[in-house]
Amino acid sequence: MDRKASRLLVTGCLVWCLLALGVGTHATAVTSDPFAVLRVTRVAADSPIGSFDLKDLDGDTVRSTELAGKVVLLNFWATWCGPCKEEMPSLAKLQSQFDPARFQVVTITTDMHPKGIKQFLDHLGIRLPVLFDQHEDVSRSFMVRGLPTTVLLTQDGRAIGRAVGPRAWDSEASVALVRHVLEGMK
Repeated sequence: MDRKASRLLVTGCLVWCLLALGVGTHATAVTSDPFAVLRVTRVAADSPIGSFDLKDLDGDTVRSTELAGKVVLLNFWATWCGPCKEEMPSLAKLQSQFDPARFQVVTITTDMHPKGIKQFLDHLGIRLPVLFDQHEDVSRSFMVRGLPTTVLLTQDGRAIGRAVGPRAWDSEASVALVRHVLEGMK
């Protein structure tokens, strides 16, 4: 067998092995899944989240029912959590990419220091809703064990994704994930 035929045979065998192992198709499937790209765990969207009423920075009550019809990114954080504070600007940038009538970033904290939180957000020029989970009922209902924890909700109030740990929420992948959910995950 000549050298050219030998190389062709080796190349063909290599391609066949890669396809047989699913390497080519797996890589494409992973990168085309907006959840996987961000390491957002899919959760079964069996039933809507439980309703809640929480106070915001101004002392007004915000009801979960007010979020109906929007894709919502709930971000559980605390001022003492370094990674939480680091990802806050990216959450604000993500919000700025979308119409707030269709998509809303909502932050939830168990910190009970509104003045310190206002100063922190003002210093960074961030305008995001901050809700206070004083008794940790909402945190428990979303099984928040570590911070930051972020939960993605569909327009009908069903949790479909969960990320524990910080993410670059202003990345192209994050924008693609929100668009994917806004379009009904087609």
